[in-house]
Amino acid sequence: MRGHPNILLVIIICFSFLTSKSTCFNTKKIPRKSQESKVKGMFVFGSSLVDNGNNNFLNKSRAKADYLPYGVDFGFGPSGRFTNGRNVIDLIGEKLKLPSYIPPFNDPLTKGSRIVNGVNYASGGSGILDETGSIAGEVISLSQQIRNLENVTMPELREQLGSNDSSTMLSNYLFVIGTGGNDFLFNYFLRPTSKDTASLQPFISNLITTLTLQLKKLYSLGARKFVLIGVNPNGCTPIVKAMDPSQKGCIERVNQATLLFNYQLRKLADSIKLNDMPESYLVFFDSFKTLMDIINTPPSKGFEDTSSPCCEVQDKAEGGILCKKGGSICANRNSHVFFDGLHPTEAVNIKLAKKAHDSSKSHVYPMNIKQLVQL
Repeated sequence: MRGHPNILLVIIICFSFLTSKSTCFNTKKIPRKSQESKVKGMFVFGSSLVDNGNNNFLNKSRAKADYLPYGVDFGFGPSGRFTNGRNVIDLIGEKLKLPSYIPPFNDPLTKGSRIVNGVNYASGGSGILDETGSIAGEVISLSQQIRNLENVTMPELREQLGSNDSSTMLSNYLFVIGTGGNDFLFNYFLRPTSKDTASLQPFISNLITTLTLQLKKLYSLGARKFVLIGVNPNGCTPIVKAMDPSQKGCIERVNQATLLFNYQLRKLADSIKLNDMPESYLVFFDSFKTLMDIINTPPSKGFEDTSSPCCEVQDKAEGGILCKKGGSICANRNSHVFFDGLHPTEAVNIKLAKKAHDSSKSHVYPMNIKQLVQL
């Protein structure tokens, strides 16, 4: 990734496939309709798809998006969001009519009244497992993200809200978790054993077991309303498809692993509520299905290019995923599915947010976010 060539990353990923494979961390007010939101705010956990600037403050991280062309269509410029404009969290927040963008935890300005509508803890390159993302130099694991909430944010939030009752204090916040993809791309598929399909199910079971403990921890802190974002069809991303150019279309081996994980994640939304987290609500958003609907029938969804990155990406020696600093970009970002080698454009994020907020059970189970916030 940027500034730190990582030839090993490319070699390992290629081998795995072939052997089977800043300154704008904004908390400013943004325009909203006058209607009040049914939720106080959002606490966000996960990876680059929902990160809005936390990695900008990690000196050793190579997973950063704090430079152009990232943010070219964002009102405050490059902010650490891994897309050309708003990410899915920004857009869900707008649909919920929250008064401002959710601030990143690592920003020194994220304190006092700025945390009242929530905090974003997500870190690009991170995963469910602590070891995931080490190849990116420095990331904040999901477990550490939760500790940041518990040890830093909650004491200050109690002071701001004048409450010592965590369950009451946090019950009107959404807890959004968008993670898991990196556990496959930058962990499982980098292992020599990944070519052995018998190793996949134990790996997924470990992910679900670990995530279950992390969700229970959030529940013990007072979280009651959860949104679990499924893993995208990463087998269709430009970086993954480039690893095996002999194959046409998406790399099914990667997508099948994702489908198995998403299936277990959807089941978890039911089982953990019934058995371990009473009086909680868990929603599973099938982002895989939403993206595949676009990729399979792009014209009907308003897209043209479903396979190439909109921006000029870094050389393979640098990872081949992120945009090249100051590199060229496509003219019509709204017609592209992918902005860089892995992350979707704002146009796709708009579709994702809309589906998560008000779609039917075919995309959001057992209810959508609009229904969840009424509870």
